[in-house]
Amino acid sequence: MAILIDGKAVSAAERELIKEQISKMTVKPGLAVILVGEDPASQVYVRNKKKACADVGIYSESYDLAAETSQAELLELIDKLNNKDDIHGILVQLPLPKHIDETAVINAIVPEKDVDAFHPVNVGKIMTGDYDFLPCTPAGVMCLLKHYNIDPSGKECVVVGRSNIVGKPQAMLLLHANGTVTICHSRTKDLKAKCLEADILVVAIGKPDFITGDMVKEGAVVVDVGINRKADGKLTGDVDFATVEPKASYITPVPGGAGPMTITMLLKNTVKAAELKGE
Repeated sequence: MAILIDGKAVSAAERELIKEQISKMTVKPGLAVILVGEDPASQVYVRNKKKACADVGIYSESYDLAAETSQAELLELIDKLNNKDDIHGILVQLPLPKHIDETAVINAIVPEKDVDAFHPVNVGKIMTGDYDFLPCTPAGVMCLLKHYNIDPSGKECVVVGRSNIVGKPQAMLLLHANGTVTICHSRTKDLKAKCLEADILVVAIGKPDFITGDMVKEGAVVVDVGINRKADGKLTGDVDFATVEPKASYITPVPGGAGPMTITMLLKNTVKAAELKGE
């Protein structure tokens, strides 16, 4: 019987620390959130981010732009926010409408306000281990492991998924924590054999219930970053919880595992950005 990794409880504890930290700061951290278009999932995320900011004492501004907003208009807004003194973090909710180049938008945010840690400068800093900000989801996973005293040092760590947002940075963070890291993806030959080697298995592949019990070693720590909606409307992760849970030593549920940590790490990055500006 695996121990459930409770993302809600860890997130709440972290937010209390963030609130305390903000109460002692002379500068109030400020976050600007930009949403282009009316993607329902993105609207929910943005609403949650605004509420989380209010809960811990971060000043937030939100910009809801029409789907037909041009790339030039969006870049103009980012430029204005880059130069706004009371805004320390800028977040553009992805995905963007197809006519807007995501790379150009990410690159337009100055690195010191890039609280998603997607800018090439911040990505490079993560690679070397000398970073200011970490991408929110991988940072949340590391925070969960720390709370449960799970040390990646010397362990076989397998990351399933190679996205720029989760898979690649997750692998780097596990490597910085002295894990021995394997990255698997859609072209990996004999994925099952690779997963069976994992002491710590982090799954972020975007396929519902993809990792099954026969792919997991007895006693492995399993972190499911995926969130998918099934035909019946229920949420499920990338891990088949029913078959994996009996074999794992620790496992994250979906929802309530890795998910709540993402916004909490965004708050942390915004506070850090304000601190760096104040130095």
